[in-house]
Amino acid sequence: MSGEVLMNAGEGGVVHVTLRHTGRLNAMSRPMWRQLRAVFEDVQRSADVRCVLIAGEGEGGAFCAGGDISEYPGFRFDAAALRDFHENDVWGGLNAMLQCDVPIVAQISGACMGAGVEIASCCDIRVAGSGARFGAPIAKLGFPMAPREAQLVAGAVGDVTARQMLLEAATFSAPDMLARGFLSRVVADDMVATEALGSAQRIAALAPQAARMNKQTFRALKAPVALQNHALSAIENIVNGPADPYAYAASAEHREGISAFLDKRAPVF
Repeated sequence: MSGEVLMNAGEGGVVHVTLRHTGRLNAMSRPMWRQLRAVFEDVQRSADVRCVLIAGEGEGGAFCAGGDISEYPGFRFDAAALRDFHENDVWGGLNAMLQCDVPIVAQISGACMGAGVEIASCCDIRVAGSGARFGAPIAKLGFPMAPREAQLVAGAVGDVTARQMLLEAATFSAPDMLARGFLSRVVADDMVATEALGSAQRIAALAPQAARMNKQTFRALKAPVALQNHALSAIENIVNGPADPYAYAASAEHREGISAFLDKRAPVF
């Protein structure tokens, strides 16, 4: 079972999107990233959806513990395959969320790591349980965050927090992330579902066209200013420039980090 992203219609124009990967704390697999893209493209096309509530499966369980590391040896050690994974699978899913005009509420419990932080970063309202944990400790796996994903996360959690997550492999509590401006509110763990649904219902009860227009405005305000003479933006220059950001694919430390995780031992870098 490689996990799945489910979409179910609720009441009053609220659509429930569930990240489900049983036994892996709802970690994102390649098929799940593709399904995430399809789900949010469907939401964008629907005139009836007023708000999306996204959560991990399981009462009090994880929102999303990151990527499904068990599948990584099958593609991460080849630069072209690695680029395809990040630029098409992962960014395809995240960008579909970012381009969605329908408001998105994140219901966050338990682990919200790596891919979970990226998905949460695409949401408009983030409600977390007091026991939730946040981070992107991929330095322990021997690889960096992909450029577009790093830009997204830094923009949402802040530069200082992003640097701590990626350089120190630091993890943070929900109260920490509320104080750092990432979360909208923190409630008791057993109240997360109720509070998040309440937020989605309040949004859905308001003017849907105004909500979509507000999101379009927010997106336009955050869009990078084009450089003179239509030069590549900074992120495009990183991704498609002469120094391939995915050239590390076959590196020893990349292999060591993933192998150590799968072998359940400490990596030696």
